[in-house]
Amino acid sequence: MALLHESLETALPLDRAFVFIADFANSSKWDPGVAWAEDLTGAPVRVGSKYRLGVRMGSRVTPMEYRITTLEPNRRVVLEGTGSGVSAVDDIRFDAAPNGTRIDYTADIRLQGWLRLVAPFAGRAFASIARNARNGMQQTLDELARPSGSEPAA
Repeated sequence: MALLHESLETALPLDRAFVFIADFANSSKWDPGVAWAEDLTGAPVRVGSKYRLGVRMGSRVTPMEYRITTLEPNRRVVLEGTGSGVSAVDDIRFDAAPNGTRIDYTADIRLQGWLRLVAPFAGRAFASIARNARNGMQQTLDELARPSGSEPAA
């Protein structure tokens, strides 16, 4: 088991940050560990919405299917994912911040079957994956917060 937690603040307003992140079809836009993502149920995003993701695991891309189990608009989205030898619960919480939105992201990743044998050695790899996802989320949300036509900060 790996319990990962990352936090960030973005200038993107709460409602826009929530809508973008809660739609897990967008995960490939902000998480470098996701090669592709597709919505299996269509709009609107709701409890029960399903997504198929191609998750990078070393040199392979492994499919995982995620389902929204909790949806509290502008507050929280929880997704449960399963794939080949992996299950995950992603709990993403949103709060208004003085200049935008604060996001707390917790992922509980469990390796199953023979992969459980490598779990004790995977902590550093999982921590790196979490940092990369946080950094990608930060960059993408900050880009969405910029007015159209403005240049990125150097």
